[in-house]
Amino acid sequence: MTLARFRGRFSIRAARLSVLLFLLSSFVCSAAFAASVRGIVTDATGARVSGATVVLLQNGASVGTTVSGADGSYQILTGTQGRFFLLTSAKSFRQLETPVFYAKQLDTIERNIVLEPEWVRESIVVTATGTPTPQPQTSSATTVIGPLDIDLRTDFVSQLPLMPGASVMQIGQMGSQASLFIRGGNSDANMVLIDGVEAGDLGGRFDFGTLPATGVERAEVFRGANSTLYGAGAESGVVSLTTPRGTTSFPSFFLRADGGNFNTHHEEATIAGAYGKLDYLGTYSWLQTSNALPDDEHHMGAAAANLGWQLNAKTQIRGTAHYNVAATGVPNAWNFYQVTDNATQKDQDIYASGSIDNQTTADFHNVVRYGLARKREQSAVWEPSGEVINNYDGFGSIATFGKPLTIKGANGSYATGRAMLDYVGSCSTPDECTYEEYPYKYQLVSDRDEAGYQGDYRFTPHLTGLIGFQFEDERGAEAVPSYFTNDKTERTNYDYMAGVHGDFKGRFFYTLGGSLEHYALFGVETTPRAGFTYYALRPRTGIFSGTRVLFNYGDAVREPALTDEFGSLYHFFQENGMESTAQELHLSPLAAPTTRMYEGGVEQAFLSDRILFRVRYFHNQFKKQIEYVGAQLLPNLIPGLTPEEKKKLEDALGFYYTYNYGLAVNTQEFRGQGIESTVEGGIGSAIFLRGGYTYLDAVVQRSFSSDNEALTGGYAPTWNGIPIGAISPLVGARPFRRPPHTGFMTGTYAHGGIVGMVNMSFASRSDDSTYLSYEDQEGGNSLLLPNRNLNYGYAKIDLGFSYQMKPWLGFYGIAENLTSNQHMGPIGYPTLPFTVRSGVRLQWGHENK
Repeated sequence: MTLARFRGRFSIRAARLSVLLFLLSSFVCSAAFAASVRGIVTDATGARVSGATVVLLQNGASVGTTVSGADGSYQILTGTQGRFFLLTSAKSFRQLETPVFYAKQLDTIERNIVLEPEWVRESIVVTATGTPTPQPQTSSATTVIGPLDIDLRTDFVSQLPLMPGASVMQIGQMGSQASLFIRGGNSDANMVLIDGVEAGDLGGRFDFGTLPATGVERAEVFRGANSTLYGAGAESGVVSLTTPRGTTSFPSFFLRADGGNFNTHHEEATIAGAYGKLDYLGTYSWLQTSNALPDDEHHMGAAAANLGWQLNAKTQIRGTAHYNVAATGVPNAWNFYQVTDNATQKDQDIYASGSIDNQTTADFHNVVRYGLARKREQSAVWEPSGEVINNYDGFGSIATFGKPLTIKGANGSYATGRAMLDYVGSCSTPDECTYEEYPYKYQLVSDRDEAGYQGDYRFTPHLTGLIGFQFEDERGAEAVPSYFTNDKTERTNYDYMAGVHGDFKGRFFYTLGGSLEHYALFGVETTPRAGFTYYALRPRTGIFSGTRVLFNYGDAVREPALTDEFGSLYHFFQENGMESTAQELHLSPLAAPTTRMYEGGVEQAFLSDRILFRVRYFHNQFKKQIEYVGAQLLPNLIPGLTPEEKKKLEDALGFYYTYNYGLAVNTQEFRGQGIESTVEGGIGSAIFLRGGYTYLDAVVQRSFSSDNEALTGGYAPTWNGIPIGAISPLVGARPFRRPPHTGFMTGTYAHGGIVGMVNMSFASRSDDSTYLSYEDQEGGNSLLLPNRNLNYGYAKIDLGFSYQMKPWLGFYGIAENLTSNQHMGPIGYPTLPFTVRSGVRLQWGHENK
């Protein structure tokens, strides 16, 4: 070979090598400057899913795709930066979209994906463990209320009974006070959170009648004691609400307006979107209705905002705010009077949160959060209503009364007479009279500031630890100008929390934790919690396609309510400057009401996860519960008092002892046990059905209320010889307003632009009282009826639909209470009859991420 030919061939090879090296370096450089999105695809039990298609989307367009490997892992590289989300699909699983995330070109993002079965609903929940966890990996009873459930609603009152173990009592029609009872617990034994911030009054009371659905994307309802994670207040359950976020890369506008019978109209406007590292959402709604009773008009305005800033791929700053105002007439128990009170109730509520969320390492996650709540409730009776009757009781008293009528209970009892509506005054002689001051006004204020930290660390893929700390400063006030009452309190509380959750070989899952809580009102308490679930039969195809057994244990406490603190025996001595006497008599502030929970159950899947059946047994023991005991009985309740000390207490109580007025003490105990069962499944990809039944056996075990005092003294109010608890249940009876049998059925259809739904809820009769003690036309108890099964049972049926005619135009409607059943509230309070609303929805922009 000549030298020239050799040089020519070498030059060609060198050129080819240069090109190869250039292409290789270009690939390496592009990879070095590309964002990497990677993670593991699993099913809800934690098993790896291979062959799942994972698509990375930006502005609705695919910028990368891959398939998960044999170990479930995937990785996608992209040379762009901005906001992305993942769309994942696999055989026998529902297609899943992840939340939007932000990534720069050099960022490495980890997004583990948990796929749900195609036929049943198994969501990611937070309230059970404190970190996002698939429901099949938790032993806790948690129900998720999603966007499809909330979309057509203006409030949550109709949605809460559509789950096992829960019942709702609303004292009146739309906008009136609505209370949630979970597994037999009191209505103030539930923790309500908005974006992780406590939203209840001081002591846990929360009125769901004035909670709008506006600005809420999702709700989790946890049934059980969970003070370990959430502090004092989560005695019976937790309701956690989440504000939606903006996702589109441009401003999107959504408008809706509807109207219906009873002069009802509802309007809502939303703007949402994202720009670079910022996402934003703002929404406002207005609801107005006359309801079906005189003097019962209701309106509610709601505004919400959510702003997020993605500082980098690992750190996000977010702030949310809700401002709700409501006003409603309070006509009182119409069925007892046929005359309405000239009264109103107004509420102004502000909730706000700010958080910094940091994924410090792939295994270490931290959240710092600040939250506030500002709540104002003002009620007023502007003037007496009804017919004035002088000296109705023979002692010179003056009051107004409703019309003569017959009061009937669901238990077959009845009473005829006139019920006192408003107290006017009294006369010692015809010329010496004292009159009540009208308008009679009442104001309750609950302010709270809280700050907390929560960190979770993944030691291994099968073990995660959790720690947390929370501090809160609470201020409350109760004002009754007519009685020159203006009580105030401030509580400084803090608690420490620690826990672990994990699994053993993907078959045995556990949650263990405890908290140390220090509350200004009752001191230090500890609340342990444990949960276990075991797959006796792993998920598989076939008729019996998975069997899971579970067990839960937990202790919980709650703060006494603001009104209980101000109405307590200890506060009476404190307010009247008798602290030394209180110490001498060994009196102390109200203790924390407590709960101890045991729960066990089985979950069985059928037909390759097409049908899921759950059944749980629960046993809740409620101790140190607060009740109002007549002052004449109190000297005999306090242990260890000598006869001289008892006499000293009687003298100190003075006016309260003479007239036997009640004061709050921790003397009630009751039990709530029962069985919850649910079944759910899908028909094709468009239809989903769910139903459930709960049996509740609740009984009062210990009580020293004035009703029991009357029993011991032989002066108990009776109806044909049947003893009656006038203001609270008697020992051996059920707690009021908790039906022993409840159930629900729901069905949804969603295909293309058409969505339809049917909801049905049921409840049996429940115990209650007319509360008309000493309020008949002679000042007697003839209008009291036996407590047993006094409230009516009911069935409520709702239908709804929506149709997206064009991308920018949709129609919707909802019909509630199709049978026009007016006995769904406590006795005396007629429910809103059949109602219907229909409207139009407009949008500019797309809901796609």
